[in-house]
Amino acid sequence: AKIQLNGSPYEINTDSNLSELLNKLKIQKNKIAIELNGTIIEKKKYQKVILNKGDKVEIVHFIGGG
Repeated sequence: AKIQLNGSPYEINTDSNLSELLNKLKIQKNKIAIELNGTIIEKKKYQKVILNKGDKVEIVHFIGGG
């Protein structure tokens, strides 16, 4: 299936969830927020949220400091 990842087409396995996507991208979930189709997803839901073809995923990295 193809999704939009930070504005670019990205190929995922069918029935991938957000946790699997982060593993594939080698991103630690404590350093980011995920917006799916305009909605921020809670970290505890990453395992349950299944990605569908055409979903728009924005991964926002937190900058350290402050």
